[in-house]
Amino acid sequence: MKKYVIIAFVAVTGLFSVNAMAQSKVAHINAQALVASMPEAKKAETDLQTFAQGLEGDGKALVDEYTKKMKEFDEKAASMTENMKEIKGREIQDAQKRIQDYREGAEQKVQAKQQELLKPIYDKARKAIEDVAKEKGYGYVVDSSAGMLLVSPAADDILAPVKAKLGIK
Repeated sequence: MKKYVIIAFVAVTGLFSVNAMAQSKVAHINAQALVASMPEAKKAETDLQTFAQGLEGDGKALVDEYTKKMKEFDEKAASMTENMKEIKGREIQDAQKRIQDYREGAEQKVQAKQQELLKPIYDKARKAIEDVAKEKGYGYVVDSSAGMLLVSPAADDILAPVKAKLGIK
């Protein structure tokens, strides 16, 4: 008898959980396309390119210094003593290291600037997605930009209503 009660309890619990899952609606959106269509994203991209070009200009000075030292070394190597060649070689290696360090630092600065510029845009897009999902009664929204969504009904694509909420055509 106790066995039948447990089986009945498990069966009833299973029915309720299936029923609850059936009531949760799932939508999908291409979040990448949404963010790309936002005017703020286009401005952020332009600002990021300007920032990167500024850093590139500073790095060019280091490359010019390295090129000058290499040219000078090549021209005067025949007349230099071994001690001078060693000193100039270390200077060239130091210039190479400064270029490498600068490039690594510049990449980190560009990534930090990108995060700084895009965070408010992502937050705004996420809020709009959440608002539309709530308005339309969706319990879950899947990002289809990753290409993992194999089958999806067009009616559950909320890209158009989210764009409308953000005022994007």
